[in-house]
Amino acid sequence: MTTRHTTAEEYERDLTGAPSSQAEFEERRSPIQRVQHLLHTTPSLVPLFVLLVSVAGFGLLVGANFFSAFALTLILKQVAVTGIVGAAQSLVILTAGIELSVGAIMVISTVIMGQFTFTYGIPAPLSVLAGLGFGALIGFINGNLVARVKLPPFIVTLGMWQIVLAANYLYSGNETIGSDQITTSAPTLQVFGGTMQIGGAVLSYGAIMMVVLVLVLAYVLRHTAWGRHVYAVGDDPAAAELAGVKVKRVLVSVYTLSGLICAIGGWVLIGRIGAISPNSGQFENINSITATVIGGISLFGGRGSILGMMFGALIVGVFTLGLNMYGTDPQWTYLLIGMLIILAVAVDQWIRKVAA
Repeated sequence: MTTRHTTAEEYERDLTGAPSSQAEFEERRSPIQRVQHLLHTTPSLVPLFVLLVSVAGFGLLVGANFFSAFALTLILKQVAVTGIVGAAQSLVILTAGIELSVGAIMVISTVIMGQFTFTYGIPAPLSVLAGLGFGALIGFINGNLVARVKLPPFIVTLGMWQIVLAANYLYSGNETIGSDQITTSAPTLQVFGGTMQIGGAVLSYGAIMMVVLVLVLAYVLRHTAWGRHVYAVGDDPAAAELAGVKVKRVLVSVYTLSGLICAIGGWVLIGRIGAISPNSGQFENINSITATVIGGISLFGGRGSILGMMFGALIVGVFTLGLNMYGTDPQWTYLLIGMLIILAVAVDQWIRKVAA
């Protein structure tokens, strides 16, 4: 009669005459290691904590007016453009790249919308589509140069920044299209400048667009195959390729989407300032990197949350408004934000020591 072994333990017991005893080792983490691991798995917690502390601190420093619904929604309104362009920057940085041309893409998209409408007489909605398409096209070119020609992202986007910046001035003739002209003839271009009031809060459509865009991208990055591929490419492109990820296709799609989002940011910018100027938004490349880094997205790629980027943009807005209300020199804003950038990178390096 043959004995049937139903489990590995029974099989080992029959051989040795004693029950198996497998030592189980459970890794014990110190409180600091547990915090480190928590921040590794949820990187947006750091900027969220800094944001809450900043709001509380400036509220105590400035007074109750800082906690008003109007002041808090004003911060949202002020960082809407930076948050949208920061979303474009975040996608590229998650792939371990960098996008230095985001500001230039944003501005030339606004110029195209304005020129198509007022110079060529094209209806404003079609002009908007042309601007969005041109932004996506520039991103597509950047993506192919990075993915297929194998040029470094820094060099590609630095060169594209210079090219698009020059094209922007040459094409526009360095002329500004005024607010009155847009309001009268093409209000579609200023649609994101509108506001809605909920109690004491005044929300601009541009701020709402930023929040919706970030939430949609956060969902896509966390819950779709494409989003997981973006993180995989940023973490280790060679391993991602071996796992069947189309690395080149992912990179091209990321840069193309980034260009499209920059163009959306340009549309929001028109509503924000009310005019179309080739000189506006030129520093958004720096602002977007600032929001991304403070927001906890690793410059080495593969780790971070786009929600954290929005928190990073809001932190900059809180410091700007808080110091302005307190009556200090605006240079203190740059000093404190610079310190936050260095601290954010240091924290990222510390968190990266944790095994995933």
